Amino acid sequence: MEDNKVAVGEARRAVQHDSMKSQVDRDVNADIAERAEHATRTEGQRMDQVAEKFRGKAIDEVVGTDREARRARSLTRIAQVVDYAFYAVYTLLGIRLVLALIGANANTGFVQFIRALTDPFYAMFRGIVASPTAEGFTLALPIIIAILAYLVLHMGIKAMLRLIAHRKTEI
Repeated sequence: MEDNKVAVGEARRAVQHDSMKSQVDRDVNADIAERAEHATRTEGQRMDQVAEKFRGKAIDEVVGTDREARRARSLTRIAQVVDYAFYAVYTLLGIRLVLALIGANANTGFVQFIRALTDPFYAMFRGIVASPTAEGFTLALPIIIAILAYLVLHMGIKAMLRLIAHRKTEI
């Protein structure tokens, strides 16, 4: 019986403790809510300062993101122009290579036109190595070297544009 009285007393004290704890929680929360509703002038000014600081940060982030997007669009347009120019050079040099491979007549208008267009791009590579000839076909190695050199230059320019487009402006 004595054990039962102790257990009942402990249960009653636990219930009273939980009730008291709940009352204290309600009182503290009510006090916090009342203080938040009736902030002092100093607290109100402080809240306004903090809010203005957050607003300023948000505006700065939007402006920075917009600036980065504009820069990326501009660099993308430049990259497209660079691609177009290099693809035109590759195509013209490829046509010149095919005409050399099949032994096209150098006196025809089309062959002269292609040579005139590609000479500025091909001139510095002419004579680097000999072009082997076999059974009427000429393997114009300098044209292949020119195409490869322009490919390396193209990749280098594109890599530089990517570096500029994705640069970190702050740490």
